Amino acid sequence: MNKHAPADEMRRDLDNLLSKLNAMEIVAKDEFQKSSVKVMRALVEGQMHSINEFEHMKKALDLLTLELFNVQNKIRT
Repeated sequence: MNKHAPADEMRRDLDNLLSKLNAMEIVAKDEFQKSSVKVMRALVEGQMHSINEFEHMKKALDLLTLELFNVQNKIRT
């Protein structure tokens, strides 16, 4: 099982996808193509949001763990 890419790399790839989607929307010839691009853009933006939220959760978990160790040290002393 392969490990996933780091968050910065995933963000860069998703940003590149958004750029390509913007170009596709400009050259879209009919409403179906434009609507398809809008759906894909919503999915890519949702993925970017999920990555950002996951990073926030990791930071919050790190802070919580640090506080638990601080409380544990205070209890022991």
